[in-house]
Amino acid sequence: MESRPANDVHVALLRGINLGGRNRLPMEQLRGLFEEAGCEDVRSYIQSGNVVFHAPPDLARRVPGRIKDAVAEQYGLDVPVILRSGDELASAAAENPFLKQGADERGLHVMFLSEEPEPEHVEALDPNRSPGDAFVVRGREIYLHCPNGVARSKLTNDYFDRRLGTTSTSRNLRTIGKLMEMLGNPSD
Repeated sequence: MESRPANDVHVALLRGINLGGRNRLPMEQLRGLFEEAGCEDVRSYIQSGNVVFHAPPDLARRVPGRIKDAVAEQYGLDVPVILRSGDELASAAAENPFLKQGADERGLHVMFLSEEPEPEHVEALDPNRSPGDAFVVRGREIYLHCPNGVARSKLTNDYFDRRLGTTSTSRNLRTIGKLMEMLGNPSD
């Protein structure tokens, strides 16, 4: 396999597919859409829209829009696609403030934002919205600590999207760890 620049590896995170029987999108077809968009070494992890691929940065920047449009056209689904480079994902994983404080990994999630929110919107967030849960906004990530489970939390994608004027998708630390492994192990 030929060597590729380190900045050519990316992760696309699709929101809301194959959850509870809704928004069905087979991973084989999704990988095909990425290949049609010009991506190489396309791999997916589980059925919830995690795609690792190689593409030059200029092409990768256009991939979210292309994939969103292709999914809408071919499957009739409105699915946000959020992109991170391999380095950005590694940084997001390494900078988790709750993990650094020794929190149980099972209650930790990262919400990836499509764009960095305005500071005044971040300041207006209610730190007591979901008693027992906590969050920290850093750049284009929101770190969540939900010790009673994210399903019971009021710190939802919808809340942050409305308050911050952006689009988000969440992943637990186990999924982020698996994606990190995939970034370092190209397919044979």
